[in-house]
Amino acid sequence: MTRLARSLLPAALCAAVLAVPLAGCSSGTSSVSLSANGSSPSRAATAVPVSGAAAGTGAAAGAPSGQVVYLAEGGSVGGTALHAPACQTGCQLSGDGTTSLWNMTWPTWNSATAAGTGTEKLDDCAPDCAEGTLHAVPVAVTLSKPALVCVAGKGTWYWTRVSFSWPHGLPAAFAGGNAPVNPFDYQGITAQAVTACA
Repeated sequence: MTRLARSLLPAALCAAVLAVPLAGCSSGTSSVSLSANGSSPSRAATAVPVSGAAAGTGAAAGAPSGQVVYLAEGGSVGGTALHAPACQTGCQLSGDGTTSLWNMTWPTWNSATAAGTGTEKLDDCAPDCAEGTLHAVPVAVTLSKPALVCVAGKGTWYWTRVSFSWPHGLPAAFAGGNAPVNPFDYQGITAQAVTACA
């Protein structure tokens, strides 16, 4: 049986991909670690990062200088597009609510990278994500690998990779196989990347 793990899968894709009640975006339980073909980055070493070059898109090339790049809340381009100063009062990184950023300040946010510090709230998913404990942990976050996505006929740039540094470490609940994937890629956004919008 596949190990259940915290998912960073956007909520919209969760409903489409996980049609079985193994885990759920709406139930608060953890999501299944999916195959290396890229449906869902999740805890531990089961996630395989996908670069724009690997996906055959323009994601690896980056955004043009001066271009505004957004964080897709919950990893879905159909949701809220966040730009600095984002995540002051909380923004979801995962579609299932198991990780979010709070009290963030972003000294750097340009067309190549965004770097900020604040608090990450992580669900330890013990015994499952619905009943797990949220841990508030100081974090430094770097957003990178911007990709162009056509949304409602308009081209918008989104970050596809999130990297973390926890200056005081993580609580013991995140040891071993329960450690968050770092960095993780929004593979759903990378898969939608284009070189231009018509």
